[in-house]
Amino acid sequence: MNSRPIGIFDSGVGGMTVLAEIAKELPNEDLIYLGDTKNFPYGDKSKENIIRIAKKCVTFLVSKNVKLVIIACGTATSQALEELRKEFLVPILGIISPTIESIKENVKQNSKPVIGVIATEGTIRSNKWEQELIEKIQNVTVINKACPLLAPMAEQGWTTNKVAEETIKEYISVFKDKNIDKLILGCTHYPLFKELIQKELGNDVEIINTGEKIAKYITNYLNKQNAKNDKTNNADCEIYLTDTECNFINVAEKLLKDESVKDKISKVNIE
Repeated sequence: MNSRPIGIFDSGVGGMTVLAEIAKELPNEDLIYLGDTKNFPYGDKSKENIIRIAKKCVTFLVSKNVKLVIIACGTATSQALEELRKEFLVPILGIISPTIESIKENVKQNSKPVIGVIATEGTIRSNKWEQELIEKIQNVTVINKACPLLAPMAEQGWTTNKVAEETIKEYISVFKDKNIDKLILGCTHYPLFKELIQKELGNDVEIINTGEKIAKYITNYLNKQNAKNDKTNNADCEIYLTDTECNFINVAEKLLKDESVKDKISKVNIE
């Protein structure tokens, strides 16, 4: 057993979609969330800058004595995961491999799956999703689409209005005649648009929420390591933001259906 908390970080509120799934899957685990709102968005930054920022985020979480770090961000996973693992002793997981492992388990033998990926410009530019999908899943066809407006819209809470509807319609149009089987939401902000995306693609297309996949992956990981928290009561959740002058609280309260989120938030300087 290991009672130390799990650390999670993202550039903003998107990673809270991952935190919500982990809290649901592992209700006895203490969680520490770092939203690097000062440096939002990550998607348009260089790889070197992403690595530099991500190292600061992990350093902060390590200072909180976490047993595991989750990069709840597609951009940071695609561009910084390997470098972070070289520098830190704490286990670090991103969102890409656990999601693809889950997809692989459910692909029928001898099928030719067509999988769409939507993500930030930085993630799509890195080509990590496509590379690993092709490596892990036989006969797969991958169709990528960068959706740079969605993360900033999610941070503003614009996830169900007319602007969101039209933006989703434009971005998703590229998949309409491709007969995709699944669409991976390769940025953790994107599950906030899931209903609109499903409406555009129809119910025959499976929408892959990376938060759900990594939550199940972490459960298996902790079981294998005998590292679960043995608490029997509901766990604690601490939230740290690098800039509190943002819309994070309003969006997080709606996402978690918890009006006490603001009482859990502290401002922190990771520079």
